[in-house]
Amino acid sequence: MTKLWIGRTSGLTDRKADDFNSSVRFDSRMYREDIEGSAAHAEMLAKQGIIPADAAEQIIAGLHSILKDLDEGVLEIDPEAEDIHMFVESVLTERIGEAGRMLHTARSRNDQVANDLRMYLKKEIRSLTGLTVKLIEVLNEQAEKYTGAVMPGYTHLQRAQPVFFSQHLLAYEMMFLRDLSRLKDTYVRTDESVIGTCALAGTTYPTDRKFEADLLGFSSVSLNSMDSVSDRDFCIELLGDLSILMMHLSRLSEEILLWTSWEFRFIELSDAFTTGSSIMPQKKNSDMAELVRGKTGRVYGDLMSLLTVMKGLPLAYNKDMQEDKEPVFDAVDTAKMCLDITAEMIGSMTVHADRMKQAAQEGYLNATDLADYLCTKGMPFRSAYQLSGRIVRDCMEKGIPLEAVPLADYRSYDPSFDEDIYEAIDLVNCADRRNSFGGTSKESAGMQIRAVKEKLNEFRNRDER
Repeated sequence: MTKLWIGRTSGLTDRKADDFNSSVRFDSRMYREDIEGSAAHAEMLAKQGIIPADAAEQIIAGLHSILKDLDEGVLEIDPEAEDIHMFVESVLTERIGEAGRMLHTARSRNDQVANDLRMYLKKEIRSLTGLTVKLIEVLNEQAEKYTGAVMPGYTHLQRAQPVFFSQHLLAYEMMFLRDLSRLKDTYVRTDESVIGTCALAGTTYPTDRKFEADLLGFSSVSLNSMDSVSDRDFCIELLGDLSILMMHLSRLSEEILLWTSWEFRFIELSDAFTTGSSIMPQKKNSDMAELVRGKTGRVYGDLMSLLTVMKGLPLAYNKDMQEDKEPVFDAVDTAKMCLDITAEMIGSMTVHADRMKQAAQEGYLNATDLADYLCTKGMPFRSAYQLSGRIVRDCMEKGIPLEAVPLADYRSYDPSFDEDIYEAIDLVNCADRRNSFGGTSKESAGMQIRAVKEKLNEFRNRDER
């Protein structure tokens, strides 16, 4: 394919240099944005009288034919092309002749690629937010279903206090709501048109950047031409958002792996999201959760890659910035896959509420409530704490839960014990009494579940506007 920048140089680059310089193998995924952006640019040029109206009509019609042919597979992107921009412009000129050579008036590949990338990522951010909403909805449905299922809550990975399974799932919903908020903020800063800033200094042509931005659905226009072509903050910000999101997915995956282990057996994943062993027939491996956990490191690497590319670049555009797209595309693709598979896993899991409750009983998670009970009888907390510890130690030696201690034995520790001790240390009651704002109680869970639904509705309404 003839190089469109021949002039100052002969264009007779080494084949290895061509391969090294080419970006079409990865930026070709932006062909739709490149064509839509070019059509809007031609319309603006004609409106401003920079090119003849009939030339603009030919250009726009030619671009639409290229888009149609690419969508239908009639036209294939030439792997020998330098980039998607050169490919589209070359095919356009082949099809419509000299009019096609007018398209690149008042723009540069520097602002063109930045604008294409912004358009592309706007669509991807909307897709990511949609998948995040889906995951939150699935978690919320399960939280609503298991509001009364008591389980061990952990600190230091040691059984600590009884909580409801809903509270555990809702904790992840809060994380993903924050991810949703971060993606929404990043979208605002991505939604800024830079086309018309050209190579770095703007142009002498009487362009109308606002008109072109409106045609392309941008809400604002960048203010500084040098910053416009050299800014990749929106990419780095998105990679930062996705790194945090993947960290949340990884933490949830780790819990799934623990919960599905034989040692816990709190949940079981559908066969559709597990694999077997090639040698051990009894195995059912939660490989999808392991892969989500593993792919988190991949997205972290994408973020560090782009941060490193950008850290030493002087203004304005540098070819180093061609390295922005592969990590961004990889991180977006990875996060979308992980969000989707996690939602499916969570939505189809089987919850063993009886096993959760048994684990809570075995862990003496109601020991704090035992101490609190003694406090209500007038005993100072430190004394109640020490006595409760002795009772737990004795129960562990006997291999019985606190609920199985006879009242006579309780009274041998302290005469203030009465029949109401069993209600006080019932695990479900212990969890349900924690009714402080944001606590684990069923009433609190109901409030949180409703609040999540309201936040998602607010998000959808804002997104529609």
